[in-house]
Amino acid sequence: MKEVVLHVYDVTNSDSEKTNNTILQINRIFKDRIGLGGIFHSAVQVYGEEEWSFGFCENGSGVFNCPVSKNPMYTYRERIVLGETECTIATVNRILRELSREWPGHSYDLLSRNCNHFCDVLCDRLGVPKLPGWVNRFANAGDTAVVVAENTAVKFRQAKTEIVNASRVAYRFMAGLTSKNQASPESPGDQNRGGPTFQGTWLKNVVSAGAKPSSSGSTPSQDADDVPPLQRQKSAEQSTRL
Repeated sequence: MKEVVLHVYDVTNSDSEKTNNTILQINRIFKDRIGLGGIFHSAVQVYGEEEWSFGFCENGSGVFNCPVSKNPMYTYRERIVLGETECTIATVNRILRELSREWPGHSYDLLSRNCNHFCDVLCDRLGVPKLPGWVNRFANAGDTAVVVAENTAVKFRQAKTEIVNASRVAYRFMAGLTSKNQASPESPGDQNRGGPTFQGTWLKNVVSAGAKPSSSGSTPSQDADDVPPLQRQKSAEQSTRL
């Protein structure tokens, strides 16, 4: 059995001292006072005096190691004992070689594939508990926001499709009324109330941008061959944009 230790840093690698101080302040408030989390870098130590983590690089593996608690890019915060692994040193070396291939540096993503996600995977391979929730909570909250935004976009597209379909149905219905109305003259009293003829024309103008009327059950006002090509192209482009 070998102890597995997590080393946590405050992310203070900005060129701006003001930004670094702001991050330290955020971490003090949200982690130390409230206990929610903050902006952290993490690395795992097992067998030896080196810690293993993951970061961005254009070529090659993003997995790297450095002396324990001595990463020069960040400000060291604390060490957390995660448990003990039954893996031998040979098994640990094999796991690290596998992860080095699976985690290329160009695949780094701040929200979904950062150093904390790598440490979670490494801990899982070692058979010890994953990182405490507060270490990567800000990134996880970002993931949740992305999912919510994607779901909202899907629902919006569905709603727009339903509106277009409803418009087509309404147009066919009103076009049918218009055709029927043209077969029997209106009474003088109906002419002043905006009868079906006016309503059908108005609705056709409203939905013409995105709801191409179906030929079934309706009588178009113009044959397709009578419409100038540029006008047909414009109507098709408007339908595509909707």
